[in-house]
Parts: sequence; C-alpha cells; structure tokens
Amino acid sequence: MIYVMSDIHGCYDKYMAMLEMIGFNDDDMLYILGDVLDRGPKGMKVLLDIANRKNVIMLRGNHDQEAVLLLSNLYLMSQDETADRLAPLFQMWLSDGGNATMNEFLTLTDEEQEVALSVVKKSLVSKELVVGEQRYLLSHTVPEIDKLEDYKNWTVDDFIMGEPDYEQVYFEDMIIISGHTPTGFIAPDSKGRIWNQNNHIAIDCGAVFGNPLGCLCLNTMAEFYV
Repeated sequence: MIYVMSDIHGCYDKYMAMLEMIGFNDDDMLYILGDVLDRGPKGMKVLLDIANRKNVIMLRGNHDQEAVLLLSNLYLMSQDETADRLAPLFQMWLSDGGNATMNEFLTLTDEEQEVALSVVKKSLVSKELVVGEQRYLLSHTVPEIDKLEDYKNWTVDDFIMGEPDYEQVYFEDMIIISGHTPTGFIAPDSKGRIWNQNNHIAIDCGAVFGNPLGCLCLNTMAEFYV
C-alpha cells in the first residue's frame, strides 16, 4: 500500500501510533509531505526513524528548510560577520517553533545530528506518481494556479511556502496532495480531517495543535486518524 501524511511537527508518538494503526510494513511505501520539524518536541526522532527505513520518502517543508539551513551553520554563529547576517533569521525560526527542534538537536550525538540533517538535505520538493490509473502530484504546498502553469518560473519556495488556490482545479487529470495549511483554515468544517475537493487533497490536519494526525492510503482512499 502507498500512504501519505504531512506536518508531523515533532509529534513522534502520533507518528509511531499511525504506523502501527495502518500496519505499516516493508511492502508498503509512505510519503511524508514536509514539516517533520518544529513546534513539537521530537522532530529529530522522526527524522532518525525515516533514516532507518528504505520505504519512507520525505518531501521538504518550509520548517524543515529553515531548520537545516540554520542548524547546518550553527558553528558559524560564533563568527561576527556571519552571526550578524544569520541572527535575525535564527531568532525568527526559534520563535516560530524552532526552539523545540534546537533543544532536541543539542541532545543528539554528532553522528545523529549528521544523519538527521542528511534526511532533509536529500529530500525532494515534489513527486509525481501513479497509483492504479490515477496520477498524483505530491508536495508540501503549491503556488497559485497561474504560477504553477508557468513551469519555467518555478522555484523551490513555490513548493514549500506557496499559497494554493484551493477553490481552483489545477489539473483535470492529476490530483494534488499537499500539507502546509491546516485543513481547518481551508474549511472550518474540515478541522482535524482530510480535505478533498477540486482535485486537491489537503492532509495537514493540525496534529501539533491538538488535532489528529491524518494519513491517506492512495490505493483505497481510506483515511486514518491518530
């Protein structure tokens, strides 16, 4: 079976409970659509688990991008010129959930730090796949419809920080699956639940904000919640 989930945000216990709920095994595949890190306390532990599994593929979210950039350059923060340049970004990241990631990162061994950061560094920003006869575009998010159609002007930021047009059908023959925006902000009656309209499925149920972690099986379209 092929599964997708997103925006774990350090909720390691919910993540592990979800793998148990779906009976995840070596014959399955899981795509995590970004924002493994920040806000919750155990994002690094999720990354280390991903590193030990050959059948879990991580796509990058904006929180992951910011964390790996700043944590990879921690040793430069002691240099005046670099510190002046990175300090505002570092403080912004810490205040937006990075403090939990930073605290956990400092408890890891040097080897564990390297392994965890390598998972993010090697991560994709988007992935197309076919399940049965259905085409899917997986990404943390996508830009507005006009920009996505103008493929020559795409940037990485479009797939980690873009603001989708949820009321528009982007593709008639392909379904977008994304995270990034908690579903309750897309439609209040979808809070804590997977949202599915206009050939777009949004799966960030807001797990770190006290809502369930959602997971979708692309073979059966079954929804799972922890």
